[in-house]
Amino acid sequence: MNYEIVMGLEVHVELATKTKIFCGCSTEFGGEPNSHVCPVCMGLPGSLPVLNKEVVNCAIKAGLALNCNIQKENRFDRKNYFYPDLPKDYQISQLYHPICRNGYMDINVDGESSRITLCEIHMEEDAGKLVHDAGGTLVDYNRCGVPLIEIVTNPDFRNAKQVVAFLENLQQMLRYLDVSDCKMQEGSMRADVNLSVRPIGAEQFGTRTEMKNLNSFKAIQRAIEFESKRQMELVEAGGIVTQETRRWDDETGESYAMRSKENAQDYRYFPDPDLLPVLLQEEWICRLRNRMPELPMEKKERYQKQLGLSEDIAKTIIAVKQIAELFESAAAKSGEAKLAANFIVGDVLRLLKERGVEPENISIDPKKLAAVITMTEEGKINRNVAKQVIEEVFDHNTDPVQYVREKGLLAIENLEMIQKAVDEAISENPKSIEDYKSGKQKAFGFLVGQAMRKLSGKASPQTINKLVQEKLQKIQYVAIEEQEKRKRQKKQLKLRNMMLKNGILQLMIVNRTDVTER
Repeated sequence: MNYEIVMGLEVHVELATKTKIFCGCSTEFGGEPNSHVCPVCMGLPGSLPVLNKEVVNCAIKAGLALNCNIQKENRFDRKNYFYPDLPKDYQISQLYHPICRNGYMDINVDGESSRITLCEIHMEEDAGKLVHDAGGTLVDYNRCGVPLIEIVTNPDFRNAKQVVAFLENLQQMLRYLDVSDCKMQEGSMRADVNLSVRPIGAEQFGTRTEMKNLNSFKAIQRAIEFESKRQMELVEAGGIVTQETRRWDDETGESYAMRSKENAQDYRYFPDPDLLPVLLQEEWICRLRNRMPELPMEKKERYQKQLGLSEDIAKTIIAVKQIAELFESAAAKSGEAKLAANFIVGDVLRLLKERGVEPENISIDPKKLAAVITMTEEGKINRNVAKQVIEEVFDHNTDPVQYVREKGLLAIENLEMIQKAVDEAISENPKSIEDYKSGKQKAFGFLVGQAMRKLSGKASPQTINKLVQEKLQKIQYVAIEEQEKRKRQKKQLKLRNMMLKNGILQLMIVNRTDVTER
């Protein structure tokens, strides 16, 4: 029997606020254990929570970007459960009145478009962190009270590629909005996958499991492949899928049952009596809507239509907000969008990888990058020199114009010198000339390279290309003329021989007539 995978996501995103959701403690990652805590986030008796307004702003921006309906009335609820990393024995969340409802995101996988719909987005606080070692388990409450939004989708996913595409788009979008840094390796973006299988054509959903501990896109894809296969084999063998929460182990490539999956009634939700309702005015929402930046997919479409970039290059540039900002600044200052894109994709991203720098931390000066682009476009330096200069700017923040002058890297503009190098390259490589005549285009590139080498790579490639092309065309023209001349000579010789032969026969006939008459 053939089966269909059905999936929905619960994506937890830590918000990029300076303080926690209900107190003034720092949200900075990596502090000493239990150093960012206070009576409120520790749940001590007598402490009262106060809502952080910036958390609401972040949730609204995320909802607007995901085409949600922003709810004017918001309330907080207590989700009751006991676990060592939750000091209050309850989590403040939103069940009955979440800040966003519905919404959608369009994704494209292998050329096929799909619309993923959202159920809701709600605000809540994070729990602490358990640290397990040989001596037991320790608790770090620094993360307790860090603000989250939970983005809950409908079960619209049918394969792992769709899930990864959605999460990649979501990550880009939230980073552009400055809602979150979405660093999965630090836990600021975490996705739980609810997965079930059913026979193709069936309408009723199968029993779902929820997979946790997925901290990379690769892990998410592997976990989906494993869990879907496990459920299909179980059903085929006549077994029953148990509704449970499973933990993914990326080292073993398997998931393990943690606990039975709880339902909403198990958490005994009730309105939090310490927090007043939040009533949003339309003016508040409109103000945030008007400040929304251009989102990644909008930017990608503009790069293709207005700037003429290819889809692959545009997609690469918009992947990281800081790279897109660098591109736009360098393109505007140089007036050369395509060349700026080629330098960023071909050189800057390569240097980031080689130097081990995260794209988000790029610090190259766009003015200096634009100066390199301009010198290249004007023919003052060639592409190889430009590559060298960009490395210098990247590593040492060097002034590119001054560096080119001091190192003597300006392109040679003496036409006689360039012409001499081209003539020498051609005269020294007769075989390449013959290859070119016979239609081998690689010979052209070889001759250009030889001429460039004679000039130590300092000449304009455009000038050398033009001169080599002109020289070869002239040689080819002369060769064609000589060939035509030989053909004409051969034809004339043949005609002459024919005439000569006819003349001799005619003479013989005349002589024979004379003899007869006599």
